[in-house]
Amino acid sequence: MSRILVAATPVSGHHAPLLQIARHLSGLGHEVVFLGGSRFAAEVEAAGPVFRALPAEADYDDRDLAARFPGREEIPAGPAQVMWDVMHVFGDPIPAQLTAVRELLAEFPASVVIHDNLFLGGVALALSEEPGRRPAVFSVGISPLGVDSRDTAPHLLGLLPPVDERQRARYAELAAEMAERGRPLAEHLRGCFARAGATLAEGSLGWLRIQAADVFLQLTVAGFEYPRSDQPATVRFVGAIPIDPGAAQEPPAWWPELRKARADGRRIVVVTQGTLANTALGRLVVPTVRALADREDVFVVAATGRPDAAERVAAELPAVPANARIAGFVPFAELLPLADLLVTNGGYGGTQAALAHGVPLVVGGDTEDKPEVAARVEWSGTGVNLRTADPTVEALREAVDTVLSTPSYRERAAALAEEYAAHDALALIDGLVRETAGR
Repeated sequence: MSRILVAATPVSGHHAPLLQIARHLSGLGHEVVFLGGSRFAAEVEAAGPVFRALPAEADYDDRDLAARFPGREEIPAGPAQVMWDVMHVFGDPIPAQLTAVRELLAEFPASVVIHDNLFLGGVALALSEEPGRRPAVFSVGISPLGVDSRDTAPHLLGLLPPVDERQRARYAELAAEMAERGRPLAEHLRGCFARAGATLAEGSLGWLRIQAADVFLQLTVAGFEYPRSDQPATVRFVGAIPIDPGAAQEPPAWWPELRKARADGRRIVVVTQGTLANTALGRLVVPTVRALADREDVFVVAATGRPDAAERVAAELPAVPANARIAGFVPFAELLPLADLLVTNGGYGGTQAALAHGVPLVVGGDTEDKPEVAARVEWSGTGVNLRTADPTVEALREAVDTVLSTPSYRERAAALAEEYAAHDALALIDGLVRETAGR
C-alpha cells in the first residue's frame, strides 16, 4: 500500500470530492494524511484519514469569504470575480500551502500527493522539483476543464465551441483580449509562485496547472467535455465521484408523499442553489416553486442546503404551494433516482450527480464556473441553459416544460448516464495511485 497526502482548498465544493477520494483510499489500506481547512477536521477524522490543518495564512471559512477577503463582494460576478478569486482566494495562500505540504512530506514521505485543481500549492510543488525528486502529483479537476484551446471559446465566458472559421477567429480575438486583461492576474500569480520558490512560466494558467501535474484527474466523462485536438496528455476522464455516503440525510417526513407522487405519474422536479450560493433563495428556488405552483402534473422538491429553509422561503412566499415541499437537506442519493428534472445554479458536482443518474437539467448561474457548466449542459443536449442566474417565473416555467416535453433531453442524459456508469472514478484513481507508486 502507498502513503498518500491529500490536500484540499478549504471550500466545500473542493473539499468534498477530495475527502471522498481520501476516504476511499484510506478504506483500501493506504496510509492517507488529509491537509485541509480546520472547520472540516472532525469530518475528515471520522472518514478515516489523519487530519492536518492548513496554516492560518491558507485557512478560512468559505461560508463567510467577505470576512477573510474584504472587497470581494464589490467585484461583479463573472470573469472579473473569478480573476479576483484566483489572485487572492487561491493565489495568495500558495507559499503557505507549499510550506505546509513540504513540512508534512518531511515527516510523512508520501509517494503521491493529490490536490484539487485550485490548491495551487500542489502546482508549486510540481513546478519546483523534478518528478524523480518529489512525489507524483495528481491534480483533481473539480470544475469544467479550464484549458484554452483552438477548438473552444476562451474559458469562463460560457460560450459554445466554434462552428466555423469565422467564429474560431472571433474566439481567438477574445482570447487575446482576455489575456491582455488578465496580465495583472498573471503577474500576481508569478509573484505568489516565486515567493514559494517556484517559477510560473509564460502562458495560460489553465494549461500550466494541468500540464504541471503528472496526472490530471477530471471528474467527468468525455461526453460532458468539449473535444480538443490539443488537449494536454496528462488529462484523464475518470467519471463522477459518487454522492458522499457520509453526508447522507434522513428523508423528511413528507418522503412518502414524494414516492406516491412518483407512483401516480407526476413529474418530480428538484430545485437547488447548492451549498454556497444559497443565501438569496429568491434567485432560483423561490421562482421555480412559483413557476410550477399547484400544478397537478408536477411535484416540486426544493433542496435549499440551509437549516432555516422553511423560514427563508416563507419570507418570500405567502404560502408554500400544495405541490411543493421545502427542505434544508435531503438524501440526494435517494432523491435523484426519483427525479425527472433538476433545476440548478450549475454547481459542477451536483450537475455530474444528476447526469450520472440520467436526470436532465435546467441551469441558471453566473458565478465562478457556473456559466461554463450551463454551456456544457446546452452543448451536450442534456438540458436548457437559462443564461442568467435571475430567471423570471415565466422563463423557468417555459424551460421546465420544454425539458419535460422533449424526449431528446432525457435520452441524452440517459446516454451520458451509461458513460458515467462505465467509469468507477474511485477505483480508477486507486489504480493510478498503485501504478504510479509502483514505478
